[in-house]
Amino acid sequence: MRRPFGIHIGAAFVVGVLLSAAAWLSLHQAGAGTSIGEDSLNYVSITQSETRAEGELDGRQSVEADKSNVHSGERESSAIGNRSTGKSETNGERYKQPMIKVFLTKSNTVESVPLEAYVKGVIAAEMPLDFETEAMEAQALAARTYIVRRLWLNDHSGMTVTNADVTDTQEHQVYRSIADMQKLRLEDESGWKKIESAVNGTVGEIIVYGGEPIEALFFSTSNGYTENSENVFPAKVPYLRSVPSPWDKEYSPRAKETIEMSLTDFYDKLGVEFRTIGKTLTPNKQLRVIEWTDGHRVERMIAGGKTFTGEQVRDKLGLRSASFDWKISGDKIKLVTYGSGHGVGMSQWGAEGMAKAGKTASQIVAYYYSGTRIEEVSKLADRSENRL
Repeated sequence: MRRPFGIHIGAAFVVGVLLSAAAWLSLHQAGAGTSIGEDSLNYVSITQSETRAEGELDGRQSVEADKSNVHSGERESSAIGNRSTGKSETNGERYKQPMIKVFLTKSNTVESVPLEAYVKGVIAAEMPLDFETEAMEAQALAARTYIVRRLWLNDHSGMTVTNADVTDTQEHQVYRSIADMQKLRLEDESGWKKIESAVNGTVGEIIVYGGEPIEALFFSTSNGYTENSENVFPAKVPYLRSVPSPWDKEYSPRAKETIEMSLTDFYDKLGVEFRTIGKTLTPNKQLRVIEWTDGHRVERMIAGGKTFTGEQVRDKLGLRSASFDWKISGDKIKLVTYGSGHGVGMSQWGAEGMAKAGKTASQIVAYYYSGTRIEEVSKLADRSENRL
């Protein structure tokens, strides 16, 4: 997952969205299915008339999300109730699933699948299949919450086509298509069964805070700590707080990386004139960190007289994370990064470490998303009706 969408929306807009949400989130007494979802699969080719320019949004636009050109946008409420066709089971009862329209970037088509099939596709793409089941269940909860929140807010940020809800890329959540999942099921039966177990074990459940689905951000590997949301993204979110995550270092292959480049390349990538004193750089004067985050990442640093955020340096240099240090030798600079990803929310390798330590999915989620709880999707509809 690359960037979050907007966190604050107007009260009037919420009411409209809640009306739509109530329609498709209600429970139904009908048959269930645990297949991938191919029976409900629908492919739609994208034509030029259905696309829109990068960054263009429908309806109202809120604050820009971080330094990327992805914005948080909201469209007017639509009849989400018309989307529901797939059925699954939660707490012994059946609920009608919304259909998720995923834009497949490679084939330039839209794939429409039931919610639970979509969650399977995200787990298949986002997590190694040898992860512990409890870690996969935590990922299922996060993935389901992410898309439910997106539908609930009718958020179409980051989309360049008008007839899809999300892409299959890091812009939203990485997703493996139905065709890819069919291949996976044949090639790795045991791995596929773990995915099914994780989804079936959490079916219809989402993570909530204050009665609303959370912005369930996750990332690969921490540097030993997760990050406060406001240190990476625009808003301070009460459940996205920095917490220690010591398991990553032990288990993740992305816990540490060393790269080396010339000082000239280093400064060129930062867009700074390369300045030297004699033949050597004076690090204390030209390259230094001036502020660290609570999550032990670079908040602000000076390079060649210019000030950068750690995230800006990460993007410009292509580093795995904003947790890094360096050593200069002659005309070379060696950078060591710790962790991988933005660092906000749940660490996937941290979740794996917690699962190996005997923690359950609910314990993992409660740890990384402070003050949240797990609820059935149906309760969101019940609450919506009570509030109207």
